[in-house]
Amino acid sequence: MYFDQSAEDGAAVKRCLDGEPAAFEVLVGRYQKTMFNVALRMLGNYEDARDAAQNTFVKAYEKLGTYDPERRFFSWIYRILMNECLNLRRRPATEPLADTGAAVADSSEVDVVEAAERKRDVRQAILSLSPAYREVIVLRHFAALSYEQMSEAIGVPTKTVKSRLHTARQQLAGELAGWMHR
Repeated sequence: MYFDQSAEDGAAVKRCLDGEPAAFEVLVGRYQKTMFNVALRMLGNYEDARDAAQNTFVKAYEKLGTYDPERRFFSWIYRILMNECLNLRRRPATEPLADTGAAVADSSEVDVVEAAERKRDVRQAILSLSPAYREVIVLRHFAALSYEQMSEAIGVPTKTVKSRLHTARQQLAGELAGWMHR
């Protein structure tokens, strides 16, 4: 989840720059889960997502002096994360997340398998989107950002965010249309 903690984030950055490196732990604690979840949805691989999130915090710490306190810290670190994800996507692919599917005996196990299949299908459909469309889906539905927050994080007008989100949803609906007929 995204929470507007701009003043607290800015204070933590200032303390860190003033010689209190432990203040950065506040920022890591606040954004680590969100950064990992966004990276996982963008990359589709647990290990790559972990690497992207970890590298993001390392780079953010190293470049903390370039942070503009007039902007939201989340938007700044998010851009670093997106660059990390793009760099990792250029590498040869590694094994995707394991799916949970096995022989089943009763209806509750069938439900579990069907849910895992749906989850896998959604993950694959999201990964099939272009990075620009995947990004808005992930930010809206997995990081729960508003259109304005997405606009600031991505660096495009709100109207563009809405347009991309609309197109991305249409593409996902097309990819997942087969669900309704199963």
